[in-house]
Amino acid sequence: MDFEDGKKKAGGFIKEFKEFAMKGSVIDLAVGVVIGGAFGAIVSSLVSDIIMPFVSLLVGKEDFSSIVFKIGDTNFPVGNLINAIFQFLIISFSLFIVIRQLNKLTPKKEEAPATTKKCKYCLSEVPLEATRCPFCTSELE
Repeated sequence: MDFEDGKKKAGGFIKEFKEFAMKGSVIDLAVGVVIGGAFGAIVSSLVSDIIMPFVSLLVGKEDFSSIVFKIGDTNFPVGNLINAIFQFLIISFSLFIVIRQLNKLTPKKEEAPATTKKCKYCLSEVPLEATRCPFCTSELE
């Protein structure tokens, strides 16, 4: 393989990659990741700065990291796990509420009216206006 062959292959690879990268789905995914990261920061702030202080008022502790149980000489610090589970539940619930509200704001798509019906004898799709099935020749209502 000489230099020109390698150059042609590299050019084809770059062209193919450019076509792939410029597809709408890849760009949509990239935008979604960036927006998701920013949204994650907002939700984390909501949990740590607003919701967790209310939880600490109810529970009496700022967090559960000090909870440890012992079996023999071994300590099991389960408090961090409890914190992680608790924060996950709060974040999941917060996301549920936000997404639910966003879904209410987006317009509903109307379904297109049906243009076909099923033949009750052979179950083939036939046009709505058809009076006879083209597949089994049965008369349709």
